Amino acid sequence: MKRFTIGRTAKAAGVNVETVRFYERRGLIEQPARPAGGRPREYDSGTVARIRFIRQAQDIGFSLREITELLSLRADPGADCADVRARAIEKREEVSARLERLSRMRDALDLLIARCPGGGDLRCCTILEAMEGNAGAGDSASFGTATTARKGKSEMKTTTMTIKGMHCDGCARTVEALLDRVPGVRKAEASFDAHQARVLHDQAEAPEADLVAAVAKGGFEAAVERP
Repeated sequence: MKRFTIGRTAKAAGVNVETVRFYERRGLIEQPARPAGGRPREYDSGTVARIRFIRQAQDIGFSLREITELLSLRADPGADCADVRARAIEKREEVSARLERLSRMRDALDLLIARCPGGGDLRCCTILEAMEGNAGAGDSASFGTATTARKGKSEMKTTTMTIKGMHCDGCARTVEALLDRVPGVRKAEASFDAHQARVLHDQAEAPEADLVAAVAKGGFEAAVERP
């Protein structure tokens, strides 16, 4: 049987030397006895194959404890392929559940990023505000939503406000985000150049006083323009 030094063993198995030593410490592979005369330890091709098996199993999500169980099954002459299949099915279900959780997290982050103004006062950061709230983790519907059921007939109106305290386009995006979170606001646009904000809103759900108060939360001053 072909023999390898630890360096050649690691190279043949596609890992580094420290990984081989780690597997030895965990009892996943056996450390060969040191030959007489101070020569380096030698590993056989079976150890190389075992390291490859361990590494592949790790890559598809098996823990070291689970890999130890799989290795025990390989060494058990009474073990059946069904035992390994059952473990693979269990791992697949675990991976599927993990992917589902990650998918919900991604959707929640997409919503947070989409609603972020991308600049402005950190005190008005929509992402930090959502994380500080009581929204359930991974529940994308709970982040940043400012919708409520409408009662009675909608009374839509476009209100123009003069905004003081904006210093850049990022501030304008912050003002838009503050207004967007007001229940009853359908659309909000702010302009740094004009120092204005135009808001399409339901007067019953979002009276002008609520719009002014929302902007004030960001440290800006708003005044409704009268025709």
